[in-house]
Amino acid sequence: MTEVIATNQTILVVGGGISGLTAALEAAETGKQVVLVEKRPYVGGRVTQLYKYFPKLCYPTCGLEINQRRAKMNPNLTILTMAEVTDIQGEAGNYTASVKISPRYVNDNCTGCGDCAKAVSAEFDDEYNYGLGKRKGAYLPHRMAHPQRYVIDPAILGTEDAEKAKTACKAGAVDLDMQEETVSFKAGAVVWATGWQPYDANKIQPYGYDRFQNVITNVEFERMADPNGPTGGKIVRPSDGEVAKNIAFIQCAGSRDKNHLLHCSRICCMATLKQTHYVQEALGDEGKSTIYYIDIRAIDRFEDFYQTVRENPNVSFIKSKVASITQNRENGNPVLNGVDTEGYHRYANEHDLVVLAVGMQPSVDKSSFPVDIVINEEGFIEPATENGGIFAAGCSSDALDVNRAVQQATGAALRAIQVVNRVAGTEG
Repeated sequence: MTEVIATNQTILVVGGGISGLTAALEAAETGKQVVLVEKRPYVGGRVTQLYKYFPKLCYPTCGLEINQRRAKMNPNLTILTMAEVTDIQGEAGNYTASVKISPRYVNDNCTGCGDCAKAVSAEFDDEYNYGLGKRKGAYLPHRMAHPQRYVIDPAILGTEDAEKAKTACKAGAVDLDMQEETVSFKAGAVVWATGWQPYDANKIQPYGYDRFQNVITNVEFERMADPNGPTGGKIVRPSDGEVAKNIAFIQCAGSRDKNHLLHCSRICCMATLKQTHYVQEALGDEGKSTIYYIDIRAIDRFEDFYQTVRENPNVSFIKSKVASITQNRENGNPVLNGVDTEGYHRYANEHDLVVLAVGMQPSVDKSSFPVDIVINEEGFIEPATENGGIFAAGCSSDALDVNRAVQQATGAALRAIQVVNRVAGTEG
């Protein structure tokens, strides 16, 4: 049974991505009790799935390692993974939260040795790699996962694989009898940091993501470029595994579109500019990138990064909203069709691989939100007084890059601290 010690001066943080983790750590390091609830088996969110940051092209692993160390060292922070908030009752300063915790089937004895995974044969699509690769039925989500504990996929329960995993574990960590449980506890304020999800590319029918294997999304390309990813850093065509040398990037795929997402997702332009560096890194001058764009939004310090990419002779820019993608049946190459607005000539350009810069969709579902909350037409939580002691952090509040998400999450933590401080003052 999981025990959570909390009072109405505790801060509940929902979501353990970079924003939730930041808010939780900042609050805990001021001396506040914090409970962090994350639905994945690990914290870190989508940042853990990035290969590099823009504009410095540095690796996220450094910052992740620092935050994980901070989390391990802070006694004020309780982390619940594979957990979801199912209900919140009460008002600012006096909430009661209910949290459902799914069984991991691996307990705290886990040493991260991986013997259970070696013993298991069954494989499943790897969620961490957006289905581009496979993982075992006993698995560590990724190499830097925190907590560093394996997970048993419930699909293998009752099979020979499950018993093999249990037998292989010398630490006695595999517990196939674990059950789902629900815990309830008090909290004075809530930071909602459930992050974002890539817009469903299947809905952009003219681009054929659901029909053409060699049309992928930018988040999939990010994992593909990572040397620790499913292809070992090789940029290949899903259709035949051949190296892709002529790559098209389509901007605003699902963003700034009344049929899809109304808002600009802010990160897409910079993410694509960053990914052209991946092409050069993997292929040198053999790698050619073509960016199809409405306009490039590179603000503040990102302008220099944009200009550097613009000057690269291996990167081309075509100012156009691609109308449709068809396929060359002979070689499986995607063919982009549209009109270049600089010159207004029609094109039908063939590429080895197409990368859709899909938009950032908030992971806030108003229909299932545990309390009444003010959400704007784009799906983000508004900073409204009606929300009481519930504050949005990071991409629950707006489409933000990592830097701005961390800044905004720190602000959300401060607002939550102010609420519980008022509670403490009233009780004192």
